[in-house]
Amino acid sequence: MPTHDEQSAAVHHEKLADIVGQANVLSGEDVPARHVQDLWGSDRVGQAELVVRPATARQVAQVLEFCHAHHQPVVVQGGMTGLVSGGVPARTEVVLSTELLTGMRVDVAAQTLVAQAGAVLGDAQRLAREHGLTVPIDLASRDSATLGGCVAQNAGGVNVVRHGMTRRHVRSLEVAFADGRLTTLSTPLVKDNAGMDLKQLFIGSEGVLGVVTSVTLALEPAMPARAGAFCAVRDVDAALALLTTLRQTMAGAVTAFEVMWSDAYEVLDGTGLRLPLPFGYPLYVLVECEGTDTGELSAKLVDCLARLDDRLLDTAVAGTAAELAPLWAARERIPSEVLRMQPLFGFDVSLPATRLEDAIARMRAKVTERWPAAKLLVFGHLGDDNVHIAVATGERDRNRKPEVEHIVYGVVADDGGSISAEHGVGFEKRDYLSYTRSADEIGMMRQLKHLFDPRGILNRGRLITWGEENV
Repeated sequence: MPTHDEQSAAVHHEKLADIVGQANVLSGEDVPARHVQDLWGSDRVGQAELVVRPATARQVAQVLEFCHAHHQPVVVQGGMTGLVSGGVPARTEVVLSTELLTGMRVDVAAQTLVAQAGAVLGDAQRLAREHGLTVPIDLASRDSATLGGCVAQNAGGVNVVRHGMTRRHVRSLEVAFADGRLTTLSTPLVKDNAGMDLKQLFIGSEGVLGVVTSVTLALEPAMPARAGAFCAVRDVDAALALLTTLRQTMAGAVTAFEVMWSDAYEVLDGTGLRLPLPFGYPLYVLVECEGTDTGELSAKLVDCLARLDDRLLDTAVAGTAAELAPLWAARERIPSEVLRMQPLFGFDVSLPATRLEDAIARMRAKVTERWPAAKLLVFGHLGDDNVHIAVATGERDRNRKPEVEHIVYGVVADDGGSISAEHGVGFEKRDYLSYTRSADEIGMMRQLKHLFDPRGILNRGRLITWGEENV
C-alpha cells in the first residue's frame, strides 16, 4: 500500500500536470541529474522527486498558488551555476525550473531587453549585439546562467568595474508571489519615482520572497574597439596604482581589472594554453578597455602603461579583440583548473582593496599554521574588491570545512569585508551571515520573508531561516 507521502506526491504530480502539461512534470528516473547539484559541484547533493517546468508566467503563478494552498515547499532553479547550493533541492521540495521561460526581445528605441527568467545570458548578449547594443552584465558562465538567476543573485562578473552589478541595469520586474499573485514591479522608464521602488527588494533576494518571471534590462551601445594588457606587478599596491592611473587616463573606458596571485596563475602549467606572461612573478593583472576607435584606444592604453614603467615587471599588450582572447582564456581557465585540486574549499568574498594584501597574508598564515601542506590560491576582480579564494588543506577528506570557513570568514569580518561578493548566501553561507549583516538587518530580512511568504514555502532554509516549521 502506498505511504501517505507517496499518495501526496501522486496527487501533486496530477494537479501540477493539469497546470503545465504532463510532459512538463518530471519525476523519478525521468529527472535529469542537473537538477540535484550546482553546475560547479558542491558538498550538497539533493533529491529532485518532482520537477515542474512552467512555460508562461501565469503557469508559474498557478504552480505557486497550488503549492501555497497545500503548504508544499518549492525550490526555484535557473542555470544552476551558483556556488552556494541555493537551487539544490531537498527530497520534500518541488523543483520549479525556469528552463522553458526563454522568450526575449529588444526594444531598440528604448535600449532595453525584455526577457523571461529562463533566458540564458549568453543568448541575450548575442541578441543585443544584433542590434548594436550590449548587455552590461557578463559572467564566465554566460552560456549557462539565466537572467532570472542573475537578478535573484544580483550577479556581478567581470565587468562590474565599469558597469556595476545586475541591480544597476534592472528597469522593471515581473514577479510571482508565493500565494500565486503575479505582479509587475516598477516600469521600464528611465525616470520613475512614483513611490517606493519595490523591485529592489527582489534583486539579490535569492528567491526567498518571490519568483522572478521576467526582467526588463537597460542595454548600452556596443563599443566596437577593445584593447587590454596582461601585466606582472610586485604587490597589490602596484596593482592599485595601475588601476588608479587607468581610471584617470582612460575615464570610463576600463571594463575589467582582474588579478591573479602567482599560485593561482601557476595552475595553468601543463594546460597547453598560450600563456600571456611567464611564471615567477608575484601578481598578475588583466586589464580590458573599450572605446569607439581601435587605434586611439590602443594608443591611450600603451601611453598609460608607459607612465607606470617603474611599477610593471612585465607586460603583454593586446591592441584588438582577437589579441585579447588568449589573455581572457588564461584568466577564465583558472577556476576549472583550481577545481581539480580536490578536496577544495572555495570562497567568494569582498575585502577593501587597501586591506587586501594584509588580509590574504593573515589568511595564508592561519591556514598554513593549522595545515602546513595547505595551499591558498587567490584570484578575482580587484577593481570591485571581489576575490575568489581556494583552500586545499592537503588532506583527503572535507571534514575541515568548518575550520577553514571560520578562518577565512573571520579575517573577512575583521577587515570590514563581505562573506559573499556575487554568489549569494544560499545554504552554504547562511550560518555565517552574521559575520557581515547585523542582527537588526537579519531581523528585517525575516520580517520581509514573513510578509511575502507567510507559509515559508519558497527556497526554505536558504539565506535565512524563517517559517520552516509552518510548512
